Amino acid sequence: MNTENRKGTSAPGKSTAKVVATARSVCPHDCPSVCALDVELLTPERIGRVRGAPQPYTDGVICAKVARYAERVHHPERLLHPLRRIGAKGSAQFAAISWDDALDLVAENFQAAMARHGAETVWPYHYAGTMGQVQRGAIRRLGHLAGWSRQRETFCVALADPGWLAGVGAKRGVDAREVVDSDLIVVWGGNPVHTQINFMHWTQKARRERNAQLVVIDPYRTATAEKADLHLALKPGTDGALACAVMHVLLAENLADRDYLAKYTDFSERVEQHLASRTPQWAAAITGLTVEAIVAFARLYGSTQRSYLRVGYGFTRQRNGAAAMHAVSCLPAISGAWAHPGGGALYGNGALYGLKTAFLHGLDGAVAPTRLLDMGRIGAVLAGNKRDLGDGPPVSALLIQSTNPAVVAPESSAVRAGLMRQDLFTCVHEQFMTDTAKLADVVLPATTFLEHDDLYQASGHTFLQAARAVIPAPGECRSNHVFIGQLAQRLGIAHPAFAIDEWSLIDRLLADSGKIGADELLEKGWIDCALPFEKAHFLDGFAHADGRFRFAPDWQPLGDGHAVMPSLPDHLEVIDAATPDKPFRLVAAPARNFLNTTFTETATSRDKENRPCALIHPAVCAQLGIADGDLVRIGNEQGSVLLHAKPFDGLQQSTLIVESQWPAEAFIEGIGINVLVSAEPGFPAAGAAYHDTAVWLRPTPPFPVPNEQEI
Repeated sequence: MNTENRKGTSAPGKSTAKVVATARSVCPHDCPSVCALDVELLTPERIGRVRGAPQPYTDGVICAKVARYAERVHHPERLLHPLRRIGAKGSAQFAAISWDDALDLVAENFQAAMARHGAETVWPYHYAGTMGQVQRGAIRRLGHLAGWSRQRETFCVALADPGWLAGVGAKRGVDAREVVDSDLIVVWGGNPVHTQINFMHWTQKARRERNAQLVVIDPYRTATAEKADLHLALKPGTDGALACAVMHVLLAENLADRDYLAKYTDFSERVEQHLASRTPQWAAAITGLTVEAIVAFARLYGSTQRSYLRVGYGFTRQRNGAAAMHAVSCLPAISGAWAHPGGGALYGNGALYGLKTAFLHGLDGAVAPTRLLDMGRIGAVLAGNKRDLGDGPPVSALLIQSTNPAVVAPESSAVRAGLMRQDLFTCVHEQFMTDTAKLADVVLPATTFLEHDDLYQASGHTFLQAARAVIPAPGECRSNHVFIGQLAQRLGIAHPAFAIDEWSLIDRLLADSGKIGADELLEKGWIDCALPFEKAHFLDGFAHADGRFRFAPDWQPLGDGHAVMPSLPDHLEVIDAATPDKPFRLVAAPARNFLNTTFTETATSRDKENRPCALIHPAVCAQLGIADGDLVRIGNEQGSVLLHAKPFDGLQQSTLIVESQWPAEAFIEGIGINVLVSAEPGFPAAGAAYHDTAVWLRPTPPFPVPNEQEI
């Protein structure tokens, strides 16, 4: 049975133990779905199966990796006690110490670093290992109050956000549940079978009940594309060209909604003349698609009023990602799809919730601004690059929570070199001994979402949810909120939020935001923040001062790199383009059974993913003499990675795919795929360009080549 497509079903390895109770929770992981969960309790300390709760969006459906969460939360390799490094840095040799000693050690090293270099020498480095407001907010609060360096969060949405805001003006769109009223669903640059299974659940409803068609636009035949009626496998980084050509066809063939354009947008003769030059022939040369395929998709989209565009993150992880996002977001404005039930678009719904986080983040009083460090450029920051450090001091102390930069950050060789600095003190608060934790000086055991309280908003749906701890924390694990509060006390930093428990802080956050209390929210299960049809579809105006969608955006407020951005929707030529020496473009895509580096520690997920592989077009394999399972080397000026080949015909010959962020030890040479990904940011507001990498590909001999002395 497939847990991801059937309510209440189970995956292999289902426990036969008796269920004594069921507890409600919320999935915290870095995913737009933020699923409501029903958790089986086998004992007060042990969970069984996890299922989707009957919340209106989750609708009983969750991904298989969370369904088997017992494998992770009760994993024998969970970190349970504070650890201090006793061997050489990077040796992963640690000894257990008490929490008091660990807190003293961290505080002493941070205070010593600040005494030498000033407060900005400390960098609280964190991301989305948990999406809960309270657990994410603690480290931000401490950093603000301590005067530490702040963080430009560039891993996920730094490129996508400005592209969407440039046209639409607000980070919200049409409720995903509305796809049941759609006749055409376009998934652009996403793979919801792997990353948003709930959206596929609603999509399949529309296909069954309305015979809706599904189109997927993605550089390779993903699991979602396999289910589609039409898949356009374009070259990575060329989405803006395709979107412009679609608009060209709609205008040329009278498929554009001229009345809608006049009433709701800034469409002009200038825009029309520009798009007249963006022909399917022009786009075909850029995207690698045929003219016929481009025109066929444009006609299908333009002739279907109830067309729902689900915009993903993946295609924006190019240096031109923001420009591509803007071009794609123009499509429902050209067609007028926003005006129809089941029509319009969704990128994210972060603007729906209205949470007032000043108290949570320690910004309710006077807090001096400090420098921003780009988390995607941690390697350069730790190397002392003045471009990144500005006029501030070197980073000599790191506090890392909810992320694993040794694997997930670009230029991972530079990141590892930086973390190995002998003058750098690093504290990692984690659930497992990750690649980053192995390089730390102090490692502290963290709770999972089942062991602490938190409040959750979502990007992919409209529900605000809260959850309490389901089971007690194992060993000496402490939550982000608890640990950070105790560290703040050691550092002499006071704030009322440090002095209250998690549930009280949730209650305060809800009160500050004009919401119902925490207990009432828990009893209700959720608050649906969905907007009325007219507002959700921007029929009362888009979120700009003039109420109009912008084909001609003002990029200046959206980032310092605004001068590079195109004045009208277009393909922006700033990507790491293929060259004769590097003729392939690499996409490091998400895998179904991992989520970034979460779940890479669980046996079932690792068994299902098998091993890191390179998906290579069969024609390229034939040309280079590569067979299934052969070792190949992929590289560029930053390094190279050795991994197994897998012939795959669902992509263009110039595209290579390596799925997921495996731990370094899973690779043959202990070097992961992000060693190849450049940390050079995109435009206009930075952003890690994970899918914007030109590389070479070489077959390797099946045995070591002898050196000259051995011949």
